[in-house]
Amino acid sequence: MDILLLTSFTAVLFLLIAAAEPLAARISVPFSVMLAAVGILIGGGAILFLRTDLTDTLNPIAEGILSLPIRSSVFMYVFLPTLIFQATLEMNIRRMLDDWVPILTLAVVAVVAATMTIGYALHWAGVPLMVGLLIGAIVSTTDPSAVVSIFRSLSAPKRLARIVEGESLLNDAAAIALFGLFMSYVMLGVPNPTLIEALGQFPELILGGVLAGWVVARIAVALMGLFARFETAQISVSVAVPYLAYIGAEQLLGASGVIAVVVAGVTLNFMGPGRLAPAFWVNLREVWGLLAHWAGALIFILAALLIPRLLGEVRLTDLFLVGVVIVAAFVARALILFVLLPVLTGLRLSPRIQRPYRVAIMWGGLRGAVTLALALAVTESLRVPVETKRLVGILATGFTLFTLIVQGTTLRSVIGLLGLDRLSPLDRALSNQVVAVALQSVREGVASATENYDLTRETVRSEAKRFAARLDDAVARAEAEDNAEILDRDRITLGLIALAGHEREVILQRFRERAISARLSEQALFDADRLIEGARSGGRTGYQRASRSALGYGPAFRLAAFLRNRLGIGRFLARMTADRFEMLLAKRLILRDLHGFIDRRIRRIHGRRVAELLHELLNRRIEAVETALEGLRLQYPGYAEELERRFIRRTALRLEEREYNAMREDGLIGSEVHTQLMADITRRRQQTESRPKLDLALRKNELVRQFPLFSDLDDAELRRLTRVLRTRYVNAGHVITRKDTPARSVFFVASGAVEQQVAGQVTRLGRGEMFGQMGVLTSRIRRTEARAITPTSLLVLDEEGFRRLLKRSPALRQAVRDSVVGKASAGEVLRLPEFRLDAQSPSIPGGRAGAADAAAEPAEPLGGDAPKG
Repeated sequence: MDILLLTSFTAVLFLLIAAAEPLAARISVPFSVMLAAVGILIGGGAILFLRTDLTDTLNPIAEGILSLPIRSSVFMYVFLPTLIFQATLEMNIRRMLDDWVPILTLAVVAVVAATMTIGYALHWAGVPLMVGLLIGAIVSTTDPSAVVSIFRSLSAPKRLARIVEGESLLNDAAAIALFGLFMSYVMLGVPNPTLIEALGQFPELILGGVLAGWVVARIAVALMGLFARFETAQISVSVAVPYLAYIGAEQLLGASGVIAVVVAGVTLNFMGPGRLAPAFWVNLREVWGLLAHWAGALIFILAALLIPRLLGEVRLTDLFLVGVVIVAAFVARALILFVLLPVLTGLRLSPRIQRPYRVAIMWGGLRGAVTLALALAVTESLRVPVETKRLVGILATGFTLFTLIVQGTTLRSVIGLLGLDRLSPLDRALSNQVVAVALQSVREGVASATENYDLTRETVRSEAKRFAARLDDAVARAEAEDNAEILDRDRITLGLIALAGHEREVILQRFRERAISARLSEQALFDADRLIEGARSGGRTGYQRASRSALGYGPAFRLAAFLRNRLGIGRFLARMTADRFEMLLAKRLILRDLHGFIDRRIRRIHGRRVAELLHELLNRRIEAVETALEGLRLQYPGYAEELERRFIRRTALRLEEREYNAMREDGLIGSEVHTQLMADITRRRQQTESRPKLDLALRKNELVRQFPLFSDLDDAELRRLTRVLRTRYVNAGHVITRKDTPARSVFFVASGAVEQQVAGQVTRLGRGEMFGQMGVLTSRIRRTEARAITPTSLLVLDEEGFRRLLKRSPALRQAVRDSVVGKASAGEVLRLPEFRLDAQSPSIPGGRAGAADAAAEPAEPLGGDAPKG
């Protein structure tokens, strides 16, 4: 094709893409439907001009359009990796991990169900089974952009939209993997292999893709770290990632390239914010957003160009088969939405999806460029029979046209009939609240502006009256809505939603100011989104539940603690603990800023009573954060101070940078001086960006000296004790000692809290206390259970070491006596036989916390191993 014609046609395509987006918004159809219509018109027009005698002037252009090198490899190797990679970069990975069960279930099960249903329906209609399954895999791919745009237009719950977005993205990967599987059978001419044989290769396709994507992404992150000073070089590396992952999986491993791209994008999304500069990460996503917009538009138009050509040999029986595909696809989708989803909801693996939303999802399952590209790959293959190529091309294209023309153009009407385009009373009240609060802020800004510009009094008074009337009307509507339809609990819910929304804005502001890192800002935004969703679904209770969850220790923390305790791998726990330290410090600052927002904004709309309640809830959150932070301070003294010093340095650099920029804009300094100053700030900022390393290993020598139990030991004895003590970290809820087990160790609480249970009695121990000593001294089976109620660090001493220490430390001997006497002094009578701690100590009756080890077991003299005073 002539290079001049190709360049001109490409420029025209970009003009059409630019015009299609506002036109689609004007006539209320999905953008992808408008692009498909443009492509069909271009392709159909070119065929029309060549086959008619209307004019010969446009024949060269028509021939050039029809001779465009549009091949399936262009779609699969050029456009598809770009679309999928960008979608994964935009995904909120941490939020989707919460819903990985419904996302994976819907993605995999929905594709398999649709493929099997369509395949066997076509087989019933006379199509060979492998050909039917191949067609089913081709038409099982939904268009992610169309589905996401639907839910954005509906203002659907975020969790629901997130599940549908993840399912739409991953079902492309599953469908393309199935397509490659069945395509190999069709090309080999295998008539009807068993279902197990057909699906037996599926795990290999997935695992190979996962490996390829993960390796490429890890190498890319390492290279980006080396090119930290060169942003364009980093972006260039990111552009290579999806293509290397796709080609490596397809050509080297024989695996799914789509899955490789998904895994590469997810890996970069998860690791990038914590290892790359915040400003670069924002720019990277903007660049990829633009690339994906162009790629998505081009793939739709170019694929639609092929539709007239693929439908060139339609027969009457083909229309019947298209109808079979349509019916089977809807049946398979209905089974997923109306049977499987309720089951997942009943098992509490998926949020409840109301029936109108499920109908919208089913009707909104548009097919598009990926389906056409897969069909084109079949028609291009020389090893596929001619009749099979014709059938695949017609059925896939016919079904795609049905979804675009019928479903795409009527989708807005269906949404209206379902009532999904109308706000709920709560959302309507929230909208009125936002308008009223915004107008009050605008009034203050306008008043300040009029004073600065010294406008005439008559003009200001006239406009002020008009604006005041609008403001009064907005406030009246908000109050009337509240009084008419919104209950008191709903007003509280509205205030909590607004408070969580403002918290989200403060987090973004702190991120832009570099007060918190990109990775921690994403975690904080994740927590803020949970607060909003919790308030929407559960009001005050949901908000409090979400705030407690944000401070909790999840499975990842427990796994990290297990790796450190059992395998000696401490870097994961160290990183997570340091992240928690920094997050708590940032959260404390953010929460304190929210009190002013309650007084400035929420009190104006919802009144004093609601504002006071929000202040109380916010104070509880601040107290919980302070408690969690204090626990970490006690466990790792000095580290919080290092983080606070780092925060001050970063704040000072940000303010210094702002001053230099202001001087440059005011012309006080030239570009040469400004460049030099910025280079100096960049150098110093790189020094402050690196977080101080957290020494996870307890400093046993310091901790031992802080224990009152060891206060009477000299330095040599303390050093010997430090060598024999072992450190152990346990998470909240971990059982430290169990009933009916031998007592072989004594535990000292370095930080955290422990709860002991014996004979229905509960005792709590904190920092500096010990437990397990009575079981060791009496040499009996334990009758107590000790459980950590907060993340706890312990010093552990075995039986032999404890007995030696007991000989040397009068303070420890006295602590053991006190542990026995404590409960007796409180009026509790525990019937224990007498025993002696040492040769000179008196017999002691039973008593307190640590004595719970002996509360249900007989004690006896310590014999020859008894320590002597």
